[in-house]
Amino acid sequence: MLPRRRLGQTDMELTTLSFGASSIGQEFRSVDLGESLQAVRVALESGMNFIDTAAFYGRGMSEMMLGRVLPDFPRDQYYLGTKLGRYTGEHFDFSARRVTESIDTSLERMKVDHLDIVLCHDLEFVEMSQIVEETIPAIRREIEKGKVRYVGVSGYPMKMFQYVMENTDIDCLLTYNHYTLQNDMALDLVPLAKEKGVGLMNGAPFSARLLTNAELPPWHKATPEVRQVAAAAAKHCADRGSDIAKIALQFSIANENFATCIPGSANPKRVTQWVEWAQEPIDEVLVAEVQEILKPIHNWFYIEGRPENNDEPVAS
Repeated sequence: MLPRRRLGQTDMELTTLSFGASSIGQEFRSVDLGESLQAVRVALESGMNFIDTAAFYGRGMSEMMLGRVLPDFPRDQYYLGTKLGRYTGEHFDFSARRVTESIDTSLERMKVDHLDIVLCHDLEFVEMSQIVEETIPAIRREIEKGKVRYVGVSGYPMKMFQYVMENTDIDCLLTYNHYTLQNDMALDLVPLAKEKGVGLMNGAPFSARLLTNAELPPWHKATPEVRQVAAAAAKHCADRGSDIAKIALQFSIANENFATCIPGSANPKRVTQWVEWAQEPIDEVLVAEVQEILKPIHNWFYIEGRPENNDEPVAS
């Protein structure tokens, strides 16, 4: 049984492991449609109670795929979150009008009558003031209509989360690649989030395959040194009879400051494996050894979106 944690000041208690639905939208590779649908079923049947998706994932495909599965499960068995504002690689629209259209479209695609969470997606690509002054208030109006329950933001740079929390009220936020074995910068968000009552969710515990034995995708921004050091850490785990992906997942789940950890896969066997790993004891000695190997690239990150929405990257 997966443990549950309260998300900020909401009434939602999320399982510590949740299902990220980006992969079922073919966001990273071509997928088998039958396997993708089964991955969602396995996640829900294994006890995960939160699904995270976005209008951007597969340009609507992820939400459409969820619409094939979710009607088979009682609506009170799971929480559902989606994102709006980013619709293609280069198309962003955080206007109030598009907020209404996007929420209605997501509801129709997924065949549900309400969304538990709506996040502003990858807001580092736009002017922050619009998110605070126009987008979030527009989502609040959809909350008043009963279409949405809670509002938040998601993205990569840490700087923008601080800005949003200091300038408006949100219920939650989703950070990714920033609470992993290699990068724990998201811990800097914890004090302000607690002060503001904002729930924290952590995505991408594998840092886009960096902390796995899989080959990195062509678009991965890791430098040669980052790749070399991560590969050494993966080899150390293998030499110890373990898997770096396993301890990466367990490490990210263990921190109680984050209500849930959200990996994603279109492979039902992988989802089953994650659930099993999540319920096994963590090897603290191996974690310490891996973190020592990763020290040269600790908190390495890259620039994403507008330069002014980012902090300066560390050298590596």
